[in-house]
Amino acid sequence: MTNPRSAAALRRFARRVPDIAEVPGGRLIDLPGRGRTYVVDIPGPEGAPALVLLHGTACTAYLNWFPSLAALAERYRVILFDQRWHGRGIRSERFSVDDCADDVVAVLDVLGLDKAVCVGFSLGGVVSLAAAHRHPDRVSGLVLCATPYRFQEKWRERAFHQAFGAFAAAVGPYSFRRIEEFAGRLPELPDIAWAPGGLDRWALTELRSTSGWAITQVIGEVGRFDATDWLSSLNMPTAVVITTRDRAIPVYRQLEMATAIPGATIHLVKGGHAACVLEADQFVPVLVEACGAVAARL
Repeated sequence: MTNPRSAAALRRFARRVPDIAEVPGGRLIDLPGRGRTYVVDIPGPEGAPALVLLHGTACTAYLNWFPSLAALAERYRVILFDQRWHGRGIRSERFSVDDCADDVVAVLDVLGLDKAVCVGFSLGGVVSLAAAHRHPDRVSGLVLCATPYRFQEKWRERAFHQAFGAFAAAVGPYSFRRIEEFAGRLPELPDIAWAPGGLDRWALTELRSTSGWAITQVIGEVGRFDATDWLSSLNMPTAVVITTRDRAIPVYRQLEMATAIPGATIHLVKGGHAACVLEADQFVPVLVEACGAVAARL
């Protein structure tokens, strides 16, 4: 049962985001040699460029992106999927950013696509960067939202991430067992519709589809990510969406990343780290603008 404080928070959430009736249906897809994940493929206009939307930590593809789908699908083929250890994403013995980056290409292979623009939010931005670095022939462009390019810069950050990484490593095997048990209790497919006024309950269900043990391992792994040495080598069209009220990813670090990637355009959102949902009215138009800036240069 949801306690009164949580219920009040969910009601505030529901008032701040669009209460649409449903999200597009998807299907479980096997990625050969990798595992199974839940993929949504919205066709968009004929011949439109393809976007792969990559969600943030502790989210699912639906929860991160549902306010943006209708606007993006007017102009693009839109693909989204649950990343490893999130929602109905791949369960593996360990979580790694490189595996997530390779999953992007595996999804493109299954869908018969040579290339796509990676659109990432936070963790999804990190995975987008890694995919562009590892597979520059498959990533035609980047849209990086609320994205860090490194974490361990200041001594407090180094202390936190090194300690957290050590803890995550110590509990890794136990985490994997708990995640497997947790995944076994999930319904095979997510709900894609809700009754009027039920958005808060739907969002809570999506949020609860990722285990806390998984989040521990994800944070432990992502904290080691550092693209400093190769950011300037990325040569695909890139747009950086900076969340100017972000308390999780410092604004100056987002700006540093934008200035380090040759030719990247900068797009500002007056919102925090959950702007993709909680300030969707501010975020979605800027996201569409950023995707348009990349598409125009493809």
